[in-house]
Amino acid sequence: MSKTAILPRKDLFHLPDGLIYLDGNSLGPLPRSASERVAKTVSSEWGDHLITGWNVDGWMEQPSRIGNRIAKLVGASDATVVLGDTLSIKVYQALSSALSMKPDRKVILSDTGNFPTDLYMAQGLVSQLSDGHELKLCEPENVLEAIDENVAVVMLTHVDYRTGRMHDMETITRAAHRAGAVMIWDLAHSAGAVPVNLEAVGCEFAVGCTYKYLNGGPGAPAFIYIRKDLADDVRPALCGWLGHDSPFAFEQSYRPAKAIERMRVGTPPVLQMAALDAALDAWDGVSMDDIRAASVELCELFINEAGRRCPQLQLASPRKSELRGSQVSFAFEEGYAVIQALVARKVIGDFRAPDLMRFGFTPLYIDREDVLKACDILEEIMRDKIWDEEKYKKKQAVT
Repeated sequence: MSKTAILPRKDLFHLPDGLIYLDGNSLGPLPRSASERVAKTVSSEWGDHLITGWNVDGWMEQPSRIGNRIAKLVGASDATVVLGDTLSIKVYQALSSALSMKPDRKVILSDTGNFPTDLYMAQGLVSQLSDGHELKLCEPENVLEAIDENVAVVMLTHVDYRTGRMHDMETITRAAHRAGAVMIWDLAHSAGAVPVNLEAVGCEFAVGCTYKYLNGGPGAPAFIYIRKDLADDVRPALCGWLGHDSPFAFEQSYRPAKAIERMRVGTPPVLQMAALDAALDAWDGVSMDDIRAASVELCELFINEAGRRCPQLQLASPRKSELRGSQVSFAFEEGYAVIQALVARKVIGDFRAPDLMRFGFTPLYIDREDVLKACDILEEIMRDKIWDEEKYKKKQAVT
């Protein structure tokens, strides 16, 4: 671990007393500085400066400036990442632009472990194009053999949202390029969780969200990356006002902005971006290698302890750390009820159908003591069948 990194940094986060938060893979906790930053943006900027805030407070530059901060966490250079909109929108942007780069090919290749919204966006785009395009799915372990000269775009999520299984980015990207296909990576469960080097990998596009490991808050804006040598030639399908080369010229026809700026669409969500900007301060002085080393240690401890104490649970995540992101999943038929019983005892994980109990390990605010205490509580719930109480089996809208 580097001399500058001291983990965890619990004092930087608002964590309720006694709570063990193992759900940062779904929603990161509130950074203390984010509350202050948003309050300042509301009162001093929006309140006092009103519309002049776009100029005097730099609101219009937020998507690019914060994009540069995220670029450092995913191995990208300045002016290759921009913020705005939702992850679904960014998937659509990347996919539509990628398809336009391969007009003679019709196949979008993804896998059955991809997050549903990515697949939904692909299905919607295929339907809209009505030009013989198709979405082809294969099992995650069969991706390499499924890449052939018919594939226009390979679109994968780096870390599986259910199990934490992690694709080999470099190997798959090389295979896609050898076949003449465009590569898109979804980094929703990677950014801020595992080391990523987009420039070394050489993929054309990457997208990701910022409300998980980056702690940007519910509804925080998503990001999109374009490889630098392609950015001035990419054709954006969503030609938004703020992706125009000169938005305040109010021209009737669209002219794409230079490079990554053309992937902007609508007005920046200023308050959400203020929260995210503050949240990223927690990464100052921390390298992703430091984060990864601590994450592997925490995940290994949890797998060993939970597996030993709770033999009813079946490990659903890869056993080898090099094949796994920063989360651990166990399968259990009544997994939903177990998670609810854990939540009642201030251990927050989450559930993914049909039977997966998911736990995210974020070294910024989780330590060994948290893991061991969580295992104590999990052991009690499993041993005494506390999960079997009817109140824990009633499904809520968000699982």
